[in-house]
Amino acid sequence: MRRKIVAGNWKMNKNVIDAQQLMTQLLEYKNNNTTNCEVWIAPPALYLMMAKDIFEKDEIGVFSQDMSEHESGAYTGEISADMLESIDATGSLIGHSERRQYHGETDSHCNRKVKLALDKGLIPVYCNGETLEQRKAGQHFEVVKNQTEVALFTLSAEEIKKVVIAYEPVWAIGTGETATPEQAQEIHAHIRGIIATKYGQEVADEVSILYGGSVKPDNAKEIFSQPDIDGGLIGGAALKLEDFSKIIEAFN
Repeated sequence: MRRKIVAGNWKMNKNVIDAQQLMTQLLEYKNNNTTNCEVWIAPPALYLMMAKDIFEKDEIGVFSQDMSEHESGAYTGEISADMLESIDATGSLIGHSERRQYHGETDSHCNRKVKLALDKGLIPVYCNGETLEQRKAGQHFEVVKNQTEVALFTLSAEEIKKVVIAYEPVWAIGTGETATPEQAQEIHAHIRGIIATKYGQEVADEVSILYGGSVKPDNAKEIFSQPDIDGGLIGGAALKLEDFSKIIEAFN
C-alpha cells in the first residue's frame, strides 16, 4: 500500500507566535481525531526546531522547504542535510517551482539534493510540473518526463521507492486555478508510467505521488479519489487549521 499524505507547505508565512499557535492546534487536532493519512508540515526554517519540540513523538512529519546540494562549507544562508538529520527532521521539499523560478534551481541541482537527502536518511519530496505556457503548447507530458528522468533516474530501485513526488502544475499554484481531477490523474498516471518504464510496475506502484495546485477543502476529496493521486502538497490552505483539517479529512 502506498502511503497517503497531506503535507502543508507554509512558505514564507507566520511570525513565531502564530507559527507556534498553529502547530499546537494541529497537534491537538491530530491527537483528538483519527486520520487516514500521514500529516506533514514544511514550516519556515526558523521554526523547524520548534516544530520538532512540539511534535516530539513524530505525530506529524517535519520537513524543511529546501536543503543544500552541498554537505557543508561556505554556503551562507543554506541548510545542510546533516543539520536536518541532527534535529531529527523527517525530510525536505526539493525543487519547488518557487525555488526554480526565483533561485535558478535545475533538475540537476535537484538530483544532487535528492541523493544527499536519501544518504542522510531523510525523505525527499521532489516537486515537478509545467508552466502555463508549456501546458498550452502541449509540452506538459515531455516537461514532466524530463524533470523526472534528470532528477531521479540515477537512483536505485530501492532508493526511488523512498522518494515522494509532488506534481505541481505551476499555473495552478496560488492562482486559484486548479487542474481538474481528470487532468491531475492523467499526469500522475503519466509520472507513474515513466517510473515503471525504468524500474518496473511493482516499484512504480510503491511511489507516492502528491498533487499540489490550489487544493482546497471543497475539491480535496474528488482529487484524492483519483487512483494515482496519493494526497496533496498544500499551500495557502495549510495556514488555517479549519481548512487544513478538512483536507486531511478528505481521506476519511
